[in-house]
Amino acid sequence: MTSERECFVYIVLPEATEFVTAGRFRWIDEGGRRVGRFVYGRSYRARDDAVPLDPIELRLSGQVYETVRMDGFFGAIRDSMPDFWGRRVIERRAGLAEPAGFDYLMQGPDDRAGALGFGLGVQPPGPRRLFNSTLDLEHLQRAADAITDDNPDRTEPARDRIEELLLLGTSMGGARPKAVVEDGDGLWIAKFGRHDDRWNHPRVEHGMLALARACGLDAARSRIETVGGRDALLVRRFDRDRTDAGYRRHRMVSALTLLRTGDSFRDRDDWSYLLLADEIRRTSARPKEDLRELFGRICFNAASSNTDDHPRNHAMLAKGRQWRLSPAFDLTPSPAVAQARRDLAMACGRFGRHANRTNLLSGHGRFLLEGAEAETMFERIADTVRNRWHAEMRRAGTSERDCRMIAPAFLYDGLFHENSD
Repeated sequence: MTSERECFVYIVLPEATEFVTAGRFRWIDEGGRRVGRFVYGRSYRARDDAVPLDPIELRLSGQVYETVRMDGFFGAIRDSMPDFWGRRVIERRAGLAEPAGFDYLMQGPDDRAGALGFGLGVQPPGPRRLFNSTLDLEHLQRAADAITDDNPDRTEPARDRIEELLLLGTSMGGARPKAVVEDGDGLWIAKFGRHDDRWNHPRVEHGMLALARACGLDAARSRIETVGGRDALLVRRFDRDRTDAGYRRHRMVSALTLLRTGDSFRDRDDWSYLLLADEIRRTSARPKEDLRELFGRICFNAASSNTDDHPRNHAMLAKGRQWRLSPAFDLTPSPAVAQARRDLAMACGRFGRHANRTNLLSGHGRFLLEGAEAETMFERIADTVRNRWHAEMRRAGTSERDCRMIAPAFLYDGLFHENSD
């Protein structure tokens, strides 16, 4: 039995703040075989300011694009769909036990990551101003706790409204509870702690972002807000810029889209920093700068045991017509027990995922680096992480107890081992 569903795809063009209609997406389920088709509208292609949805799959042309990969969703469209947390909120609100992928797409937030929007009308709806202020963080934390704990109690006033706000911005941000808040400086992703956290995740991630900047890397801005005795991490949204007319939305695609792969365990053979470097070299407006930055992040991930560095946690951003590597985000240490060997989520050298000096330096040419230059970067970043992680964590307000718990992440002995077999 075949079923078809379709929607229009909207986009906010560079320097603009309102959606225009870019094309139409059709999702066809042929008895379990899912096919996606997308075509740009003629009037959109005729615009002088038209841009493609992404730099990989959906080039600006009149052809009908088709895919059977990734459950029938093109990469740029999949990147706009709710992440794990957003899906939990949708399931809670809609009462749907197993929504189809298209349901998640259509019930996702108006302010999803990047510049795309989706709807059933030819003309895009006007933007909704749903952003809540930092003063609402305590209410959002309570609502997030209820969803995380599977608490069925819905008696709290305006719970439906709060859960709607929890959906905002939830498409490329992982599984942790979050929401979007607004202040005089713009939009922030508020990431909340959980009752079952082993350490204070908001403050540790805040410290990790600061540590990355101390290593000379481009990391997202962040700050801590404490409400009701609970900490929340606020991370500045780099896919938005505030103007008097509203927010400019910047196109953004994940490394999953660049690599043309999925995010399940069976797709891991396609997760590779070396392959990602090849794609960045083709798509970036300044590939040498972006590849140097990417190599520095790999060294940082290895030195800090950020082993959750999967392709959804890397992105390309288009602030205008040209694509560049986005700031680093979602940095978390993993203090594993084993000190002899740790693997990153993505292959980082000729010897696979092994997070050590020999393997990282083995692929330096793919990042347009000379061997001596790559070695100097590795040594500088590894030394900075080892010598400054504790000070940066304490400056971020991380307790001494939590520092002791995460210390093995920064004291990984295998980082400097020469064997990578």
